[in-house]
Amino acid sequence: MGTVFSFDVRDRPTPAIHDALAEAVRHLHRVDAVFSTYRTDSHINRLDRGEIRLSDCPPEVHEVLSLCAEATHDSDGWFSIVSAGTLDPSGLVKGWATEAASQLLHAAGARNTCVNGGGDIQLRGQAAPGIPWRIGIAHPQRPGELATVIAAHHDLAIATSGIAERGAHILDPHRGTPVTSFASLTLIGPRLTMTDTYATAAFARGKGAWAWLESLEEYEGFAILPDSQQRQTSGFSRYGS
Repeated sequence: MGTVFSFDVRDRPTPAIHDALAEAVRHLHRVDAVFSTYRTDSHINRLDRGEIRLSDCPPEVHEVLSLCAEATHDSDGWFSIVSAGTLDPSGLVKGWATEAASQLLHAAGARNTCVNGGGDIQLRGQAAPGIPWRIGIAHPQRPGELATVIAAHHDLAIATSGIAERGAHILDPHRGTPVTSFASLTLIGPRLTMTDTYATAAFARGKGAWAWLESLEEYEGFAILPDSQQRQTSGFSRYGS
């Protein structure tokens, strides 16, 4: 998926957890083979070119496209998988794949884990008994500096959309133009699939994102504006450390 994944497991490494970790890595490679927009032979690219039909794809393609349709509906069309003219569900796939990898570890008995997919993170449990996970959010305009730190006292997902690594790559789905209202926008929520997706949708909304974010139950947002000012939703301060 063009990024780095990492696994931080704070539980005793049982054989079941080792097996789950290996399966999680295999899962991520399968996801890349099916959904990569960089690989000409991926199912999603072949589907986009009309070489195969949805019925010819693995079942997870239908699952992801259904989730994308749900996200498009929930965001009033601000999340789109065709805004650049080609089929691209990447705005959901990375979070979905990372959450699934976290679930494999949890099912094997790992209760205290951090799975990081290129900065999109699914947290479970605690970093140590009585100690929350603490996740630093990089400042998009000041390399080496943190914009804020999020303390997770329970299972939590964190997703950031921004310009730091790929420039202004998120498009307004209604105009097809790059969105420049934010330097970065971080969303926290219960599970990463929709947290990641809603972060992309909120970024695409630009200045109109805040009323929508405040209306979402279980989600809070934090943003760095192009002039380096900070903005956050009303409940975000609960997660400060």
